[in-house]
Amino acid sequence: MLYNLPFIAAGLLMAFGIATMLVRKNLIKMIMGLSLVEAGVNLLLVSLGYRAGGIAPIFTNAPQDLMVMPTVQAMTLTNIVIGIATTALLLSFVMVIYRRYGSAEADVVRRLRG
Repeated sequence: MLYNLPFIAAGLLMAFGIATMLVRKNLIKMIMGLSLVEAGVNLLLVSLGYRAGGIAPIFTNAPQDLMVMPTVQAMTLTNIVIGIATTALLLSFVMVIYRRYGSAEADVVRRLRG
């Protein structure tokens, strides 16, 4: 059961994030839901690459079978960087929407479109 705990936590984070994006109407809270999904995906990737007793791949003298697979770690770091950039871009869009419409609620902005 404890072996599967990171996978369960990743699934819960993604489920909460998706529920937040679907239920909440505030654009900032929707972005927060997207960040939760991103955190769940990162936790899932790190959990997939975990090997008990594994050694970081930066130690080149270690035996090949003891090294942790570096691909998932690199993918996670890339996902973190892309996630930060995406979140910053989405928050800047919300700022522009708020300045133009005076609200960050999706229903109000949709209603004002015409």
